[in-house]
Amino acid sequence: MTPTAVPARGSLGEHRRPGVRRRALTLKRRTPPCAQRSSTTGPDSGNRAMAVYSAVAGLGGALGLVVGGLVADLISWRAGFFLNFPVGIAMVAPAVRFLPETERRGGRFDVAGALLATAGSTALVFGIVDAADIGWIAPATLIPLVAGLVMLALFVAVERRAAQPIVPLRLFASRERSGAYVTRMLYMGAMMGFFFFAAQFVQSVYHWTALQAGLAFLPMTLVNFVFAVQVPWTLERASSPRVLTTGLALTMVGMVWLSRFDLHTPYVRGVALPMVLIGAGQGLVLAPLTSGGVDGVAAADAGAASGLVNTVHQIGSALSLSVLTAAAASVSTSHGAADIAARSGAALTGSAVLLALALAATLTLIVPTRTRPHERSL
Repeated sequence: MTPTAVPARGSLGEHRRPGVRRRALTLKRRTPPCAQRSSTTGPDSGNRAMAVYSAVAGLGGALGLVVGGLVADLISWRAGFFLNFPVGIAMVAPAVRFLPETERRGGRFDVAGALLATAGSTALVFGIVDAADIGWIAPATLIPLVAGLVMLALFVAVERRAAQPIVPLRLFASRERSGAYVTRMLYMGAMMGFFFFAAQFVQSVYHWTALQAGLAFLPMTLVNFVFAVQVPWTLERASSPRVLTTGLALTMVGMVWLSRFDLHTPYVRGVALPMVLIGAGQGLVLAPLTSGGVDGVAAADAGAASGLVNTVHQIGSALSLSVLTAAAASVSTSHGAADIAARSGAALTGSAVLLALALAATLTLIVPTRTRPHERSL
């Protein structure tokens, strides 16, 4: 998947010229750190920074698939889990040099909230993942599902009373921001299913190696990059909700198309071309969704909002993949490639449903809050 690190806070500063001060204050809470040192003023700086973030994420996804496939072929698929380690080490020095230090504040860590959120989410995934095999009413399914829901309900109660909650519930006061969280959870869940099951399909049906499977995703990842870098230009001519809904629609159409493959589907027509639509859609979607999740938050909540964007990304991916896996497990035609093709098609149909729900969430929660095309920047 693509990287999900989200800028937590930033500032373009407060301008002293008449007529500019209000805009500078508006942008203060939305500009990522990468824009602080490369831009000075103007509403387009945040758009450019988010576009760069999305474009680099797309390239990272492409490189990760190819390098991961090469490592799996030459060493082992287990070695892929260690690839992030040297990357993380290499990023320490630039982070210390270029990322501005944030103000130090005292406080208490929300231990109860962290434990309840982690345990509740894990229980839900555990209950869903084997439901297709053991049954939805089996004790091994119902007990973790009920336990997970109870723990998440307790999590909300704890966050209401915590002096410094790990997830301030006031972040959900904005309808647009809540819509961005819901849409991102559904969208990234659909994309996780796409990567997981499409990779299985090309390796099992086409009998490709892991490296070839990674290269098979290039039509998606490269198009993603091209569209992501055009987001600032696009937002000068269309509203953010329109760009977001267009990207969601393109991704959904591509996913429906891709889910129709079978044993005899040629790669170019049945896989590569749908991936082009999916890549174009993701290139348009990520920047508005990322910005929408941190848009308008107070400075004290900037870190929490940024963390919540990452959290819904990861939870949506885990929960949705468990649901899609259960859906795939319910389909069985035979053993071998035919079975993989049928299961993958069912799972990707589920991904298309998730994208339809994401589009509905955008139309009902985000679009009504922005009625004018240039009401705000990204």
